Amino acid sequence: MNLLFPLFAAILQAASFTLDKVILSVRRVDFRMYIGMSFPLIFFITLAIFLIFRPPLSAELIYGKLFWWLIASVILAILTNLIFYKALDKDKLQEIETIGLLTAIPVILFSSFVFTDERNFFVLVPALAASAAIIWSHWKGGHLLVKKDTFSFLLFSLISAPLGAVISKTLLETLNPISLELVRSGAIAAVLTPIFQRKIEKIPPGAGLLLILTNILTTVAWILFYFSYQRSGIIYTLLLFSLQPLLVYFAAAFFLKEKFERKKFIAFLVVLASIVIAQNAA
Repeated sequence: MNLLFPLFAAILQAASFTLDKVILSVRRVDFRMYIGMSFPLIFFITLAIFLIFRPPLSAELIYGKLFWWLIASVILAILTNLIFYKALDKDKLQEIETIGLLTAIPVILFSSFVFTDERNFFVLVPALAASAAIIWSHWKGGHLLVKKDTFSFLLFSLISAPLGAVISKTLLETLNPISLELVRSGAIAAVLTPIFQRKIEKIPPGAGLLLILTNILTTVAWILFYFSYQRSGIIYTLLLFSLQPLLVYFAAAFFLKEKFERKKFIAFLVVLASIVIAQNAA
């Protein structure tokens, strides 16, 4: 059962990211329109899930020591989404997804250092191998081939991703993932909706249903991802979640007609092999 959480999360998130690129490019939605509309939708979708499953919601999240961890999580989520979707708006979907996998390296190393329950050598090695393969796929002429906005996303992610993983794991030691996502998405929506209100009003009518669909997919994906964090740990979850960019890669090539690149395909095969090895070793 633990295997299914990150795998289903990867499939749903891959579908969501593919729709995101369609919305941003084909439907001509600006990244500020997208972010401004998405978080209110995520909040209401999570609220519906919360009302169905009725998980516990600890008052400590709002009044206790977890409050500051929540604030840190909200700030990181806002910054990450702004930087990520700005890059996605201007670059190919394949590039953003493969570059994003590089952030697994500092997360894996930092998590194995900070949390004793994450120190599994037989999972750590294939996880690092998978991340190294992604670096190789983008390496040419002594440097990484990335666009300016994408490089900004990469630098920010390399610094913030380990911190975000620690914050999420700390919160999830006490909180139900559905409850955490409800409060967190509500706080983010409260901050971003007033800022992007004018942009939201300019969203093309044809993009509305796609926005609802992609945010249903991403909401369920992140809830499943957090359940995997709780049950299987950060490193194991990240490794299995590495399947997501492979799915996005083929979706971008098939649906968006982005160029097929052999080095990146080989790197994804290494990722898949690492997933199989780690699954057997865990």
